[in-house]
Amino acid sequence: QVQLVESGGGLVQPGGSLRLSCAASGSIFSINTMGWFRQAPGKQRDLVATITRGSNIIYADSVKGRFTISRDNDKNTVYLQMNSLKPEDTGVYYCKAARVYTGSYVSDYWGQGTQVTVSS
Repeated sequence: QVQLVESGGGLVQPGGSLRLSCAASGSIFSINTMGWFRQAPGKQRDLVATITRGSNIIYADSVKGRFTISRDNDKNTVYLQMNSLKPEDTGVYYCKAARVYTGSYVSDYWGQGTQVTVSS
């Protein structure tokens, strides 16, 4: 079984910064892509940023220049540095590990989410 544990959410004022972390554990041989998605109240879950094992990165247009995604392949951990936060960044941030190879099968996994609130 594979588990994803997120940390680093919280309440921050507009213009502030937060750093999210997501660690994957369990029977893992490799993880192709790790990423972050967010869901605002009453809205669908949208992509924020993803990073492949080879460090190919995709950002949502709304976060380009403000957020930075990175990963540590040895630790199966992905990070999201969020700067210049805006109220519209508020939501539950979910970590995803895609195409996780456990040695016998490949599957995708989600974390339980961490709340980020940007408000004065």
